[in-house]
Amino acid sequence: MGLLFSNNNFPSNIKWLASPTSQEWIEQAIANPIEVLIDHAHCERKAAGAAIQLMFRYLCEPGLAEKLSPLAREELEHFERVLTILIARGRYLEPLPAPPYGAELAKRIRKTEPERMLDSFLVAGLIEARSHERMSLLAIHSPDNELRALYGELLKSEARHFSLYWKLAHERYEKQLISNRLKQLAFEEAAILSELHPEPRMHS
Repeated sequence: MGLLFSNNNFPSNIKWLASPTSQEWIEQAIANPIEVLIDHAHCERKAAGAAIQLMFRYLCEPGLAEKLSPLAREELEHFERVLTILIARGRYLEPLPAPPYGAELAKRIRKTEPERMLDSFLVAGLIEARSHERMSLLAIHSPDNELRALYGELLKSEARHFSLYWKLAHERYEKQLISNRLKQLAFEEAAILSELHPEPRMHS
């Protein structure tokens, strides 16, 4: 699809994404580990909610609920794990001003079916792919042993999550249609991240 890139910092090529994360984001995230961890907890919670929302929106879609329900449970397990680390460090969930990332991607989802379902799968998959990439970077670069281990252990499931959304799309749409739309959305996703958000976030 022309959406693979390679970087010596990565354990493997990352599918879906049109460009790699900047060095500036790595430096920002490493300098603010707790704020990024709090935002990570919010991201896991939102990812579970997104899967559940799709289950309710497409209640009678064959083969959807039995795949998204386990995903939502796993996202909540990740949320609980991150929350446990925060509590152990004397912190808790705090409201954080959100970067424009999620809201801007949501605007790209078309409003009519069947395009809406396709875009929903692809946007969710892009978010999961970016999360996987950034956890890879944190697993490599974080000076905190506990956080480095956390991010490293979550990588396998994060890769499985964006693969699941890819499979859901392929079960319902023609391959070339998916590839064309994914390429468009991936470049828009990269454009959203092209200017570093002033606050450290998983998707800043």
